[in-house]
Amino acid sequence: MQNIAEFRIIGRVGKITEHDKVTKVNVAANYNRQENGEWVTDTHWNEVTLFGKLIERAAKAQKGDLVHIAGRVRQNSYDTAEGRRYTVELIADGFAVLAKGSEDRD
Repeated sequence: MQNIAEFRIIGRVGKITEHDKVTKVNVAANYNRQENGEWVTDTHWNEVTLFGKLIERAAKAQKGDLVHIAGRVRQNSYDTAEGRRYTVELIADGFAVLAKGSEDRD
């Protein structure tokens, strides 16, 4: 059996940053929880990295659009003067716009 580390996010686009061969998409996902008997919404921002053909798909997305992104999780480390640092990257394998920002606002 193959070992896997995957993710799936359905959320609203906050920002799209294009670079030479990579695009970064920030997506907000909301989680509801109870605090002192009241329901509150926590928004978690996720930065997802896109390569290749997915960059073309992301170019059609705009801030506020509802998107579905699935992919793999990659952990990296690097050394600094303060010691070893660890990062987690979300690398997209699939990207789809589910609704434009002006449609179906929750």
